[in-house]
Amino acid sequence: VQLQASGGGLVQAGGSLRLSCLASEYSFIKLSAGWFRQAPGKERESVATITRSGSQTYYADSVKGRFTISRDNAKSTVYLEMKSLRPEDTAVYYCATRWGPTSLAADDYGNWGQGTLVTVSS
Repeated sequence: VQLQASGGGLVQAGGSLRLSCLASEYSFIKLSAGWFRQAPGKERESVATITRSGSQTYYADSVKGRFTISRDNAKSTVYLEMKSLRPEDTAVYYCATRWGPTSLAADDYGNWGQGTLVTVSS
């Protein structure tokens, strides 16, 4: 499965961005998906994940109420809508997929996109 993430950029604190991740897999509906991020000098952390049908979502405490993960299985795409961005949200954001149930653990995901940089200025 190839994943192509896009939508990152530079935004002021309080602003919004929408990330997209296009999957090459024709059976995208069988894949759980998630967004993860890695800030400079820090370990990769989970941001949000979504089940195969999109009926359930899970968020890291740090982004609850500000970020929304969604997916369009017809377009093989998963999205991350980010609002009220903070400087501490600055990181490279990665999308990932896995066969089977969703998980917040990055190690459970075998397919990763190339990452898209989000920079939030204060």
